[in-house]
Amino acid sequence: MSGPKTDFLSKLGSRLVIGLPMFWLLLFFLVPFLVVLQVSLADLRLAQPPFTPIFEWLDGIPSYVGDLENYEFLFSDDLYIRSYLNSVKIAFISSLACLIVGYPIAYVIARADDALRNTLLLLVILPFWTSSLLRIYALIGMYSPTGFINSWLISFGLISEPIQLMQTDFAVYSGIVITYLPLMVLPLYAALQKLDEDLLEASADLGAGPLKTFWQVTLPLSLPGILAGCLLVFIPAVGEYIIPALLGGSGQLMIGKTLWTEFFNNRDWPLASAVAMVMLAVLVIPMMLLRNAQSQEGRS
Repeated sequence: MSGPKTDFLSKLGSRLVIGLPMFWLLLFFLVPFLVVLQVSLADLRLAQPPFTPIFEWLDGIPSYVGDLENYEFLFSDDLYIRSYLNSVKIAFISSLACLIVGYPIAYVIARADDALRNTLLLLVILPFWTSSLLRIYALIGMYSPTGFINSWLISFGLISEPIQLMQTDFAVYSGIVITYLPLMVLPLYAALQKLDEDLLEASADLGAGPLKTFWQVTLPLSLPGILAGCLLVFIPAVGEYIIPALLGGSGQLMIGKTLWTEFFNNRDWPLASAVAMVMLAVLVIPMMLLRNAQSQEGRS
């Protein structure tokens, strides 16, 4: 039996369900975002905190005294422009490599029997149960001049001296692919598992071979999984710091490493905050435009 008290409790419960996640986002995303934005508009100073306030009291009135000098410096210095471009390039190539490697894996898992499918999914998720740092150190042990790969090649007489694997682009790309491959496989598997088998049978009945069926039926229907997987890999790869620092060379420019240098080595918090804000814009704005385009396409 419903009544005013029951309706009130129902509305209160629904508002709590919505309000708690919103409060979480407000506290741990919006507030830090505003703090970083404020620091990026300030100037460097040798004090604690190491940045000037952006609002000051002038004649009893709060006045804005921030500026955009940090952002102007970013776009005028070739170092930061190259860092952004190189980060986007590495993230794009790594996402493409994850897609090429992960799509066949996801396809096999989606077409496997139920018992085997669960085992294969467990093997994909298993690397997440160990620290990514441990996996990177394992790669260091494999890629080092005395590591497994060089030792194996020398023992079989394929090379006479160790080849340079560490501190190369190959090491960085392979480290990102190995680290983020599950993030590509799982969305692809979710999309491929939902494929209607009747569509594949209809394509075969109409005379299409396996390859043509894949290009005209399977691949288009799995595009949402491809897009989701590429975004899940691309976004963290752009700001990756640990993998380039441990596997890449000293000249490996990525925005995560540049951000760390500005913040900890140079102690230039305003410039580091501006670097972070621009990196956020590089990631968020294309995603918003893409989502808006998808929404408009869905309505049409």
